[in-house]
Amino acid sequence: MIYTVTFNPSLDYIVGVENFRAGEINRTRSEKLLPGGKGLNVSMVLSNLGHNSVALGFLAGFTGREIESRMREFGCMTDFIHVEEGFSRINCKIMSDQETAVNGQGPKISRKDIEVLGRKLDKLQAGDILVISGSIPNTLPENMYERILCRLDGRGIETVVDAEGSLLTNVLKYHPFLIKPNHHELGAIFGVTLKTHEEVIPWAKLLQEQGARNVLVSMGSHGAVPITEDGQTYKEDAPRIKAVNTVGAGDSMVAGFIAGYVESGDFEKAFRLGQAAGSASAASVELATGEEVRRLVSAGE
Repeated sequence: MIYTVTFNPSLDYIVGVENFRAGEINRTRSEKLLPGGKGLNVSMVLSNLGHNSVALGFLAGFTGREIESRMREFGCMTDFIHVEEGFSRINCKIMSDQETAVNGQGPKISRKDIEVLGRKLDKLQAGDILVISGSIPNTLPENMYERILCRLDGRGIETVVDAEGSLLTNVLKYHPFLIKPNHHELGAIFGVTLKTHEEVIPWAKLLQEQGARNVLVSMGSHGAVPITEDGQTYKEDAPRIKAVNTVGAGDSMVAGFIAGYVESGDFEKAFRLGQAAGSASAASVELATGEEVRRLVSAGE
C-alpha cells in the first residue's frame, strides 16, 4: 500500500481575478475549493492514475471535516488524526497576471497527536511506500521528518521525501528510496545557483553520496533530472504546455513517478510518467486527470 503524510493539510480556495490590484476590491471570475497540501496532492493524483493510497495527517475543526469529506469524494482513502485545538488552514490562491498565495497557519498539534501518528506508522509493512512532503507547522518538532524515518528504519518500507533544506538533508542517513528537491532547493542546500541539467547532476549525486538512493530534481518548464541508485541519468525535454497553475505540479510528478514505478518497476518509465503528471497538472487549474497524464506520455513516445 502507498501512504502519504501531510502535516498541515488545507482547503485551497483558488480564485481567478482579472488584473488583480492590491489595496482595492477585486471581484473573482472563477472560484475553486479543493483539498490542499503536498501529500494530499500526491494521493489525489495517484487516485486519478488508478492507484489507491491512504492519506495520513492532522486535521481540526470544520475545515478539517471538509477536507476529509472532499478527499473521500475524490476516491482517496483517509486515516487522519483529528486534533482538538484550532482548525485546519484555508489557503487562498489568487490567479491573475501573477500567482499570489496567502496561506493559513493550521491547528495546534499536541504530543499525544504525534504519538497517534507514530502508532499508525507502526502498522506499515515491508514493501509499503510512504511519501512525506511539505513544511512542518510550528507546533511540531523541527526534526519530525527525521523521527519518522528513524522509526521506520530497517523495516523494508520505501520512503519518498519531498522537502527542502535540513528537513531533507537530515534524513539522508536513513537512505530514502527517492528524494525530489527542485533545482532551487538543491542549489540552496549547497549555496549555488543551478540553471541547467548539466549543472544539477553533480550536486544531485552529492545527495546520493550522503545517503539518498534515487534523486529526482524537478526544474519547472525545463523538466526534471533523474539519477538512479546505479548512476543512470535520463535526459528528456518536458512536454510543451501552457502553464496555468503550477501549484501541485511537483507533487503530481511524485505521484506519477510512484505510479509508474509500481506499474513497471522501471525507473525510466516511472520518470516519464512523473514528468507527464507534473506537466499535466501545471497545464490545468486542478490536478491532472489520468487521461491528461497518459495523453502526454503517448505524445512523447
